[in-house]
Amino acid sequence: EVQLQASGGGLVQAGGSLRLSCAASGFTFDDYAIGWFRQAPGKEREGVSCISASDGSTIYADSVKGRFTISSDNAKKTVYLQMNSLKAEDTAVYYCAADPVGGGYYNGSYYCQYDFWGQGTQVTVSS
Repeated sequence: EVQLQASGGGLVQAGGSLRLSCAASGFTFDDYAIGWFRQAPGKEREGVSCISASDGSTIYADSVKGRFTISSDNAKKTVYLQMNSLKAEDTAVYYCAADPVGGGYYNGSYYCQYDFWGQGTQVTVSS
């Protein structure tokens, strides 16, 4: 059974940092891509970032480029999302998700499609 456990959310002031973790189990981690989505109240769900556990390919939403960094510790089967220079608009519930085929490429750009989802962790940025 695929399980994804997100943690690390909290309350932080604008300009601060948080690191989210997504601990995975129940599947061959190296074959998958793991990513993060977020959803704020009254807003549509937004893909934030994704990383291939096999080759480290990554993709970021334009809204977080240069501020967020995704990384993978395959030995620990954990993906991290380092969030720096946080803004009030980053406030949302953050979810991690798994792509069982490890992502793909379209027109030279890496992408992920998710089949499995974990529970969310709340990130609140005060301005």
